[in-house]
Amino acid sequence: MMDDDIKTHVTDPAAVEASQPATDAAAYAPSVAEGGTPVEGSALSQEELDELTPEIVKALKTVYDPEIPADIFELGLIYNIDIADDRHVSILMTLTAPGCPVAGEMPIWVENAVSAVAGVSGCKATITFDPPWDQSRMSDEARLALNMF
Repeated sequence: MMDDDIKTHVTDPAAVEASQPATDAAAYAPSVAEGGTPVEGSALSQEELDELTPEIVKALKTVYDPEIPADIFELGLIYNIDIADDRHVSILMTLTAPGCPVAGEMPIWVENAVSAVAGVSGCKATITFDPPWDQSRMSDEARLALNMF
């Protein structure tokens, strides 16, 4: 899955992997009031969003479908990441199939993983099947893990 395919509230999705995540207390993203770069339509600064987004993606990469040896982000199951002004994260995601045996559990796994990210106030994961998932959404990393080249 390409980072360009992920839609975020106000963050440039192409910069998700390129951004340097905060690794210690010394890393600090200024708010708009503290001189951070304003972002149209958001009370959060670009620096705050650039700090949160890769950490959210990192958390999503810890969630696996138990039947598939690839994480849900690389499988292309994440359609949208929305970071609200209060730092609540909404995730729009899908499953590989409507009859997935962990359909009721996976959104909870996602919510727990993302809610544990420092600076996130909470998370809500919503399942959709529009558009339906297909193998073209998988990243090269997922294809390699599944021997699908």
